[in-house]
Amino acid sequence: MRIILLGTPGGGKGTQAKLICDHFNIPHISTGDIFRGKIKEGTTEGKEISEYTRKGQLVPDRITISLVEERLKNDDCKKGFLLDGFPRDEKQAQALDLIMNKKNEEINFVFLIDVPKDIIVDRILGRRVCPKCGESYHIKYNPPKVPGQCDICETALIHRADDQEDIILDRLAIYNQTTEPILKFYAKKGILHKIKGDGGIQDIFAQISEVLNKAQ
Repeated sequence: MRIILLGTPGGGKGTQAKLICDHFNIPHISTGDIFRGKIKEGTTEGKEISEYTRKGQLVPDRITISLVEERLKNDDCKKGFLLDGFPRDEKQAQALDLIMNKKNEEINFVFLIDVPKDIIVDRILGRRVCPKCGESYHIKYNPPKVPGQCDICETALIHRADDQEDIILDRLAIYNQTTEPILKFYAKKGILHKIKGDGGIQDIFAQISEVLNKAQ
């Protein structure tokens, strides 16, 4: 069960990734997590990644693709995995195909969580995050037990500086522009599944589970 999960910022992709991986017992492979791990380790790659992220730039393909390939060689990926944040464009999708061919494997499912723009804006504007442990909340849909305070570590929650409507709309436009070729790439392979993302968390997970359970 080798899965790619796609979705716009604020579309609930992270929540669904956790549900899928927990339920089907496969590793959640996030490029963001890989990058943070390398930075924390203080490796040469980590220092280079840190420079790019500090400047708000994308980590180059030569680093990203190499790190993803390295991660997919781990034993925990033998029974499957979920990729989150990769591929981010058609070039990376083609590179992933080459990685899979080397392993004599293939991607089985690509899910796009499709959420209307107005709902995404509403979700992101109401999002609050814990700067200490990274836990995420929403003032309307998933509020903390104590307003403004993390349930886990009791740290004051913050509203991220880039969670503003004009910035959100710019991010959505860029995302849609870069993702469209990926959708066409996987649609041609017959493995793209569009999931209606305007419902509740469990409703979205039920749609994904139905596709995956049918294939087992």
